[in-house]
Formats: sequence, C-alpha cells, structure tokens
Amino acid sequence: MTAPAPPVSAVGVIGAGAVGQAVAGALVASGLCARLLITSRTPEQTAALVADLDDMRAAVGSPVRPAAASVAELVDCRAVVVAVRARFTNSHTTDMRMCGAHANAPVIQALGPVLRGYTGSVLMVTNPVDVMARLFADASGCARVFGVGSNLDSARYRLTLSRLLDVPLGAVDGHVIGEHGDAAVVCASATRVNGHPLPVPLQQVRDELTTRPGRINAGIGRTRPGPAGAVVTALRLALGVEDGLVELSAPYRDGWLGIPLRFTAGRPLPCLPALDEAEARQLDAAHTKLRAAYLALRGTPSSPLPTVRTP
Repeated sequence: MTAPAPPVSAVGVIGAGAVGQAVAGALVASGLCARLLITSRTPEQTAALVADLDDMRAAVGSPVRPAAASVAELVDCRAVVVAVRARFTNSHTTDMRMCGAHANAPVIQALGPVLRGYTGSVLMVTNPVDVMARLFADASGCARVFGVGSNLDSARYRLTLSRLLDVPLGAVDGHVIGEHGDAAVVCASATRVNGHPLPVPLQQVRDELTTRPGRINAGIGRTRPGPAGAVVTALRLALGVEDGLVELSAPYRDGWLGIPLRFTAGRPLPCLPALDEAEARQLDAAHTKLRAAYLALRGTPSSPLPTVRTP
C-alpha cells in the first residue's frame, strides 16, 4: 500500500545525540514530512544516523526520506528542531536542567547567525529549554521560536493524574506552565476531569513530576521518546497540520515562559488558564528566575520585575 503524501515538505533536526536520534525516528514514523534533513557534530555521525533512519523508513514504509545537510541548508525547511548538547557533566542534584546553561549557550548562540532571518518554526529541545529558546531567538532574529519543555511536563501531569484518580488519560484536561524545571507551575485550580473540577492530590503530583525524569535518566541514561513525542505534537500544530492547544515556551510579557498556545492554521495565541493566588505567585517566581538566568548568560545585571498576571 502506498503511504499518503506527507503534509509538510521538509523538517530539519540539528543534533544526532540521544534526543536528536529519538526525534528523528519519531518524525520518520509520523510521516509528517517528505524530507528529513539531519545535521550534527561530524559528517560521520550524521551519515550513520541517516543510514539508520533510511533502514527504518524501508521497514515501516514511511514516506519520509532522511538526508544529511549543513545547518545553512535547513533554511528551506518548514521547521527546524534544535537538539544539540554540549559535552559537560551535570553535577546538580536540584535544578538539574539549568546546569547546562553555560555549557550549551555558546552552541546555541553560534547557531543563531547561521539561521538568521529564517522564517519557519524553530522548536528548541536543548536544556534549559526556556532560556535556550530565548537565546536562540535573540541570536537568530527568528520570529517563530518555541521551547517544548512545558508540553512534556503537561503530558506527564495528565498521565500522573490519570493514574492517581484511576480515570482515562483522555478525561484529564490540565496544564503545567512556567519553567521546564524546578519552577514549574501545576495549574491545579483549572484542571478538569471529564469536564468537572476535582481536588488534585498536589503533593503526589509534584513528587512524581520531580522524580520521574531522574528515574528515567537513571534507568536509560537520558529521556528520549518523551521529548520526541512532545516535538511531533508541537510540530503538527505549529505547521498548521492540525489546530489545537499545546504548552510551549514563548515570549510572554517581558520574558519567556512555558504557556498554553492555541494554534489555528499555524498561528499561535497565548491562552493561559485562570490561576489562583498561589499559582500566580509561582508563575511570577518562574518568570523572575528565567529572566535572571537569561540576563546572567548575556552578562546583563538583573533588575526588579513587574509581576506576571493572567489576563
């Protein structure tokens, strides 16, 4: 049987490490794009991943054709996924994602000028994803840059709540926003199960969201399929293949935060849920933390911030 024609002409992936490999594999399986252009540290690494993906394409009958490319050649893609990671040892026991900020920042800043003026959508996977998304947006001048962290957090939240409440996953409607990290905000007050508010076992939820990535990392070395799934979901909406809502890091007020975005024909509109007072304070704290981290990377002193409030 002939596979249907992909809805998107080309998607690029920068990075062929653990996460880049998982993202590329998910894209081949999804049938989202006709061409999948891969670039990484070395031609040998890129060629090896392309060959492996080509085997996958043949095995599953995917219409997605992988190929090696330079970063500059990705300008013809409808979207680019950034999954690079500098070599460093993560010594943090808390705030683990922020540990990579100073190591990964030079890599992200170097990519920016190569893709300056790119008009497609950029999905940032590199941690700390909220800060790296903003850093790349400023270095490249690209208008459509999103970080995927809050999407993955929200998926984990809905999965956890489904298990704790013993309800189907599709019955849970809820978001995690703010930072993809220790300052994540669980929007418990706006969470609905089968369309109705229910008490959320918040401490159990937070414990699971905090420990789950570490358990995955301890078992397999790095999270892989989870981020890849978040990327594919976000791409389908950002590229206008489907309409819907997804939590992504994006410009909000005078900073960048993970927030729900409603995409219609590929156009995003911030769509924050109503927050109670405690959640609003937590969102303010995430805003302050992420802005300070970004300014520290840019060598700019931090200054007092106005509070972030939902519309």
